[in-house]
This record gives sequence, C-alpha cells and structure tokens, in this order.
Amino acid sequence: MAKNTNPLSKYYRQPTIYIKFPSGGKYYNDDVVVPTETGEHAVLPMTAKDDLAFKTPDSLMSGQSSVDVVKSCIPDILDPWKLTNYDVDTVLIAIRIASYGETMDITSTVPTTNEQATHSVSLPELLGRMMSVKIRETATLKDGLKIKVKPLTYKQMTDSQLKTFEQQRMYVQLNQSKLSDEEKTKRFNDSFKTLTELNSQLLLSNIESITLPGGGEVVSDSAQISDFIDNATSKLITELEKALVEIRQQGSMKPISVKATDEQIKKGAPATYQVPVTFDNANFFG
Repeated sequence: MAKNTNPLSKYYRQPTIYIKFPSGGKYYNDDVVVPTETGEHAVLPMTAKDDLAFKTPDSLMSGQSSVDVVKSCIPDILDPWKLTNYDVDTVLIAIRIASYGETMDITSTVPTTNEQATHSVSLPELLGRMMSVKIRETATLKDGLKIKVKPLTYKQMTDSQLKTFEQQRMYVQLNQSKLSDEEKTKRFNDSFKTLTELNSQLLLSNIESITLPGGGEVVSDSAQISDFIDNATSKLITELEKALVEIRQQGSMKPISVKATDEQIKKGAPATYQVPVTFDNANFFG
C-alpha cells in the first residue's frame, strides 16, 4: 500500500470504538462483512459529508443515507443492506458514539402529568447490553408448531417500512380528496389488500422452516409456508406474528427506566417509568 504523503494525514479520523455484532456475524458472507480474528470491527467518526447525508430527506426515507454512512464509518461492512435486523441498532449506536460522544439527551412525556422531561442516556451502556444478547432463532407456538426464524435484512425492513408509509399517506390523501364515496371505498379496499399482502410477504421472509408438533416433518418450501400463512386461522397467525416480532427485536434498543422527580411524583407521576430510545435521524445524528 502506498504511503500517504499528505502532511495533514495525522488529522484524519481514526477508529474510536470497536464492536461485535449481536448475531455474531454468522449470517454474513465475506462479501457482506470482512471477517476479523477477534470478531470486532473498527468504528470511525462521521465525516462532514456523512453528517450532510443525514440531512437529505429523500435519502433518509429510502435508507440510502444510512447505508452510505455505515460503509464510511465501518469499512468492514461492505454491504450494509444485508445487515440483519439483529445488528442494525448496534451499528448505528456505535457510529453515534464515535461521532458525538457517549451520552445523548432524549425528551419524553412524563406519565400522568404530560410534562416534557429530558434524560441523559449512556450509549455505551446500551451498546454493551445489545452486544451481549444471545440470539434465539426459534419459537414454539401453543399448538406445538416450531418456527425457525430467518432474520430480515436492513433492505427488507426498509422496503417494508417505505411501502407501509406510502399506503398510510394514501389513506390521508383519500380522506382529504373530493372523490365519490364509492371511489374512495374502492381505493381503501385496494390499499387494505396491498397492506395485507405486504404483511404476508414479511412473515414469509422471516420464516426459514416450520416443524410439525412432536418433532415431525419439517416444512421449508416457501410455497407451502405461504399457503399456510394464507389459510391458517387469524388466531394462529396473530400468535405467529407476535412470536416473530419478539425474536426480530433481539439486539434492538430497549426502553430505559427513569426516575421521576419529587415534584413530578406529587403531580401524579409514577416513581419510575419507561422511556423508549428511538432513532430520529434529525436528532440522533446531529
């Protein structure tokens, strides 16, 4: 490798922290993530160009800005679109720490009082808990069906969220339109059908196989699993969806527990309450 002769090179960004994936990297080929001996991956602070990427609305919506920043800040990740849902939050928090420091302020509504309160979050503490998660890959339903889960990729999650957002936006536009009631009803029904199909596709993408009760036959054919999703009872599919969501959320950020002040407690707030830590790129990376 050619030596960098730029006298300003000593001011270039350097790795700030190192992370391990909650998934252990087991789902990645070498063309997705460069393997390392320790399983750790260096994280660089964002550049000015990276910071600007998070201020571009279209790129934010499509997920492209996040992909570009991940590739810039964690060079070992060659194809961020193929990161699993287990690892995405760990990657983004690590970049936040490397770029802006170990604490982040979040604002929440205090229960009962409806007042706004600001809390300081220790990001390394959150990161440590997420990286230590032991990923569970199966779920057993009440009737004995055993589901082996296939993690979703960042691309699948982003596409699903984008399509759902488009349908929700169409709902709002239809309600405000001057179309006839008959035409509105037709379009609402079409939209509902689209959302149902999206949900079915997401379920299908999230299932690797289904084992029948008692260690019976293993069904891994996607057409058969799709037929099962389309024809099983609503109760069974609801249970399946709940189980998949719980597994999908492994490795994700969990709400933090905060203590109310004496004044807030006097106003009716509970002594402690949960505050979600959510990704809002407008303030999470700024």
